[in-house]
Amino acid sequence: MNILHRLFRLLFPPKCVLCRKLLEEDENDLCRQCRTDTPEFPQTHKKLPYLAGWTSLWYYEGNVRRSILRFKFYNARSYADTYGRMLAMKLTQEEVPFDILTWVPISRMRKWRRGYDQVELIANGVGKELGIDPIRTLKKRRNNPPQSGLNDASQRRANVLGVYQVLDPNLLGGKRVLLLDDIMTTGATAGECARMLLTAGAKEVYCAAIAAKHHK
Repeated sequence: MNILHRLFRLLFPPKCVLCRKLLEEDENDLCRQCRTDTPEFPQTHKKLPYLAGWTSLWYYEGNVRRSILRFKFYNARSYADTYGRMLAMKLTQEEVPFDILTWVPISRMRKWRRGYDQVELIANGVGKELGIDPIRTLKKRRNNPPQSGLNDASQRRANVLGVYQVLDPNLLGGKRVLLLDDIMTTGATAGECARMLLTAGAKEVYCAAIAAKHHK
């Protein structure tokens, strides 16, 4: 470790993205305890409409949930690099095939209020690790109520119906699309985005998220 790097760590000591504990010199992104104790999301999971498959890093609970809330609502933008590195590793391990890397966009109003699109930042992190430039394929046509305020799966599906629009169908013809999101709950949002992408000509859509709720 060079002198400048040591000085930077001294002035800005890195913390675990999940529990916020100060990292030791031999730790990166996550502390040893979080790497050991945080349950990884399995490779086998419930099928969701319009998706050829989907995966996630972790379950949306405990320190993972608190980490994502800091990332989305409290300007912890730097987390995107860690999320991107770890999600890229998972996608490589699962050998997910795709031609286009894209993301579930937030509305223009929400991006203006927040100052950033959190999933776009994740997509940039994943793309950097995999050597692929993310492509914006969708836009959100209206600022619908947050999905987090709806518990019923049918309400969630209705809330996102017709909300997303494909920007350039010419990019999608016969392509396999990897769609990124931050949280998968019922899959309604990812499914609606996938439906629009498939309608525009995509061959198949696979989704990957940072965290997902338990699906029975």
